[in-house]
Amino acid sequence: MRKQGGEYPLSRLKGLNDMDSVQMMSNAPSRYQDAHLEVDFHDRIATLDSRRLALTRKEWELLMLLARNAGAIVPRESLLMLVWGYGRGIRTRTLYVHIRRLRKHLSPYGAQYIENIFGIGYRFQPIGPADCFPTPTALPVSALALTA
Repeated sequence: MRKQGGEYPLSRLKGLNDMDSVQMMSNAPSRYQDAHLEVDFHDRIATLDSRRLALTRKEWELLMLLARNAGAIVPRESLLMLVWGYGRGIRTRTLYVHIRRLRKHLSPYGAQYIENIFGIGYRFQPIGPADCFPTPTALPVSALALTA
């Protein structure tokens, strides 16, 4: 994941110096809500069109991390480290499988909510107006902007 000197091999990313850059801050909202999805981070409840989602622990952690960083690209390596605790050099398809399952839970909106950024990671995209939407300036993940 990191090269010597603290740089990531994904040269298209800037501002990401370590895994701590993708995290939940203490002032992050306790709830996410848009036109179809409501996620209560404190009570660990997610509802889609008023239907409660039955998520596994890893699916919940993945949804929480993506929704708290909505609108920002979260690198694959960061997701593997923060959700599964995998270190550098681990090659696995578990993230792909869990993203697929999470999209199925979020059906029919799953593909709209979770966008694959080829070669980098994933971005959670709100559908319609979102309340308690973490602004890019509120979360350190905003440093994950793509360079031109």
